[in-house]
Formats: sequence, C-alpha cells, structure tokens
Amino acid sequence: MASKTSVSFLDIDDSFDPREQERESDNVDVCIVGGGPAGLSAAIRLKQIANEAGNEAFRVLLLEKAGELGAHIVSGNVIEPSAVNELIPDWNNPDNPSRFENATPATHDKMRFLTKNNSIPIPAPPQMNNKGNYIISLNQFCKWLGERAEEVGVEVYPGFAASEVLYNSTDGSVKGVATNDLGISRKGKPKPSFERGMEFNARVTLFAEGCHGSLTKQVIKKFDLRRDSQPQTYGLGLKEVWEVKPEKFRKGEIVHTMGYPLPSSTYGGGWLYHFGDNLVSLGLVVGLDYPNPWLSPYGEFQKMKHHPIYKSVIEGGKCISYGARALNEGGFQSIPKCAFPGGALIGDTAGFLNVPKIKGTHTAMRSGMLAAQAAYSALTSNPDSGTVFLYDYEDALRSSSIWSELKQVRNMRPSFHSPLGLYGGIMYSGLEAYLFRGKTPWTLKHKEPGDHAATKLASECPKIEYPKPDGQISFDILTSVSRTGTNHEEDQPVHLQVEDWEAHKNDQWPKYKGIENRFCPAGVYEYVEDGAKEFGVKFQINAQNCIHCKTCDIKAPAQDINWQTPQGGEGPKYFMT
Repeated sequence: MASKTSVSFLDIDDSFDPREQERESDNVDVCIVGGGPAGLSAAIRLKQIANEAGNEAFRVLLLEKAGELGAHIVSGNVIEPSAVNELIPDWNNPDNPSRFENATPATHDKMRFLTKNNSIPIPAPPQMNNKGNYIISLNQFCKWLGERAEEVGVEVYPGFAASEVLYNSTDGSVKGVATNDLGISRKGKPKPSFERGMEFNARVTLFAEGCHGSLTKQVIKKFDLRRDSQPQTYGLGLKEVWEVKPEKFRKGEIVHTMGYPLPSSTYGGGWLYHFGDNLVSLGLVVGLDYPNPWLSPYGEFQKMKHHPIYKSVIEGGKCISYGARALNEGGFQSIPKCAFPGGALIGDTAGFLNVPKIKGTHTAMRSGMLAAQAAYSALTSNPDSGTVFLYDYEDALRSSSIWSELKQVRNMRPSFHSPLGLYGGIMYSGLEAYLFRGKTPWTLKHKEPGDHAATKLASECPKIEYPKPDGQISFDILTSVSRTGTNHEEDQPVHLQVEDWEAHKNDQWPKYKGIENRFCPAGVYEYVEDGAKEFGVKFQINAQNCIHCKTCDIKAPAQDINWQTPQGGEGPKYFMT
C-alpha cells in the first residue's frame, strides 16, 4: 500500500484548503468497508477463491474505522454456526491450533414474561430454539476472523475511517472510498499535524458498515436502492458483561424476557446468557419506534437489572464491560436493492437481522460470502470490462437461506403495531410461529416514514422518573461510558453534525424537552440550564463520549443530526462485547 504523507509546518495560512491537496491513492480489486462478520467473511471467501484458482495477485483490502478489529463490535451474541461451518469448517475443532476457543455451547433456553416483581414462563417460538448454537463474544470472534483473513492474504487496515464514497465521472458508478483527513481542528482548520486522507480505488466496493452505515446512507440515496422496499426500522441494544459468583453461574443457559420494564407501547426485550468462565452477558433491546420522548433506553436497562430474574444472577458480581449499538429490525420487507454499479451492500448495513430469532451473524456472514463469489466471478470473467454490476449477488440472495428465513418471519415485528400493541403482537407472533409459518398471503407493513416519526410531543405523554443508580447493580451513564474505553481527540470537527445548534434547540426543546439526552446511551447530548438563552437552556454535544451507536441519526424527530465518522482509530474500545 502506498504510504501516507503529512503536511508539517508551523504557520498555516488561513486560506489553506486541505481539499486542494492531492490525496495518495491505491488500486485494488475489491475494497471492503467494515471489519464486522460480513466484511471479514467476504474478504476471507474472496481470497479463498482466488488462492484456489492460483490467483494470489488478486488484491482484497479491508478498511475498519476502529483502532483494532472488534473494538466497535457489540452484540448478544448467540451464533448459529451454519455460515462459519461453511467458511472455516474446522473453526471449532479441538485439533485445529488456530480454532476459535471461546465458544460456549448453548445448553437450554428459557423464555419469561416479566411483571415488576415476577416472571411468568411462556413458550419460546421454534425460531428461538438454540440447540447446536454457541454463546460467544462477537468482539472476540471478529478479532479471530481478522487473523484468519490475514492468513489467507487479505490486506486488513484497522484505524482507517472511510468517510467519502468516490464515483466515476463518466457513468456515476462507485469507484472506491476515501479516508478522512487527520489533523483538522474543531474549527475546520488544518493543524501542524495535518495529514490528507487517502483514496482506495477498486473495481468492486463492498459496504459492510453495520446498521445505518454513514456511507451506506449515501449510496442508498444516490442509487435509490429503497425504491421497492419499506423504510428500515430499528432497535437500540444496550449490553453489559458481568463476572458473577461461581454458584450463580449456569454455563450455556440462555434466558430471554419480555414485558417489564418497558411499557406496553414499546417493543423490546432482554436477555441473559451464561458463557465462558463465570461470565454473563445481559442486555435490553428497545424498539426505536417508541412514542414517549420521556423514555430513556439506558434508564430502562438499568431498571431492568433490579428485577429478581437479573438481580439474583449479577448481585455480588462485577460489571466488566458496557456497550450499545443500533440494530436493524425491519427484516424482509425492508431489504433494499443490494447491488449497484461498482459495488454492493452486505451484512447488517443491508438489514439481514432475523428479529424473532434474535440472530444476524450467520446471515451477515452468508451475505458476505455470496457477494464474494459474485464479485470474483464478475471480475475474472470480464477482466477488461468497465463498470461491474453484481447481478449474481442479487440472484444468489433471493435463492439463499437468508431470503427464505427472513420471509418466513416477516410479519412478526410489524404485528406489534396493531391497536392491541404488545399483547396483540405476542398473540399474532405465536400464530405465525406455530401455525402460519410465513405462508400467509399478506405482508404487514412497518410504520412510515420511520422510527423518528413515531415520537409524540412531551406534553402528550406521561413523564418518566428513573431511580437513582445504586452503584452496585445500576450505574450512572458516565460510569458506563468509562467501561467502553471510548476516546476521541477533542480538537477535531464534531462528527455529530447539527447545522445550527441554537436553532435546533429552539425548535426541539419546546416539543420534546430534551429527548436527545434520553435516547443517547452515552451522555453525548445535553440541555444545560442557561438563563441567558431562550427557554433557559443551552444545547451542547459532548462528541468525545460518542460510542458510535447511530441512535441519534435514527431517532432525532427533526432528522437534523447527521452521524459522520470521526478520525480513524477513535471511538469505543470494546472488551468482551
């Protein structure tokens, strides 16, 4: 890869425009944006195919904005091993010296409906049967996949934040991506440490950014990829990992809960997974189409841990990690067109999560593998052709298990939009799971135009007061953020873009009374008392706290917060998530 150069000088003229500086470039066959399960699986499969064909010169480059692979990954995670069995057949074989050693076989499942103090056993739908599955840390799994990718010859570059899509001037097709400039001050001026970003040109670019990717948003809009699909709908997952007392540990046990603490108007549920050695993963997913702006997903999560079913396990233990991330809940009817001139969408950035199954790693990996096969075939069958379009990828998706799996459960999530709310959704989902099995002639629709539009005015909803954290079971938000390892250089442009902070506050505060502070699981947004300001408050953004969950970009009622990637290598540094 070509080296990057820096511009170093003591005095920089105010008229200096970094965009006028030439960027260095590198040309590869395939560029992959994102080092999660989808991106890494695509990279590995591409090189497997190329190596088997004796085409070792075939270049596959993967860019990851985190400082190391896995550092921005957070998930449950119970993995269905079908895709990894195909990609790396001996991944869990004791005789394989480079096997993934941290997979805990699932032993038994429990499903509970919670009231404030009790838990009621309810039947788990067939889709949630975890026999043959494994409880893992997806953070660890992606690190391991990255090692396997490098072994087969993938060029893996963590700390490189792709911030711009590059297009061919002749036909508008995607020709690659560029990383963002480093050494830019908060005021947008280059500092002595200024370093121009770099261009990566590729014949095929695969976007594997995860849920609500910043570049994916642009590509979807440019090529109108949602023209035949419904809007995406989202949830926010909040997670902690605890080291618990040995007598409370039940290795391989999987518990899912519904009901308390969420109100009946809000979709979501919790989990409790026992894995590793005396480790427990627990968390809460809150559907971002919740109506009450006084609701705080973080507050609900902390409250949930005091329920006996959770407290009885973690009391006396130690919380060792915290994380949060938005996830796609739209399913089958929200899948966009995934191929476009010059590239494709893979994994959760396209929305392949199976919500009733509560699994998406296997579908993400499989989509990456399908895209890899289509990309290699397209590039090698027409080596001298111009723009590449992955027709085979679209066809392969529709004939794959991803398509049939998501189609079968397509009506479960939107059924919770019925007038009966939570209880109606549970009843209808039971019919789908046990009787209809996706064979109904109808497809229910999601609310339009998106989760942000479901938000009611603060004056229309009951105010929610959350208990003060006790510091043992529940924690204040800054304590939790400290467990994420999050770090951003302060003197750089705010990557949470709001065109006019004061105008935003004057429009949004009277309507929602500080919803941004409540939907953010990291304390990024604040309304601070200031008698000199209109309405007596000042709006501020603590961008250094951002854990890259994307909730603000999704839930802000005015849709005027745009999440852009900060400098490469920054953000959370997750552990065991």
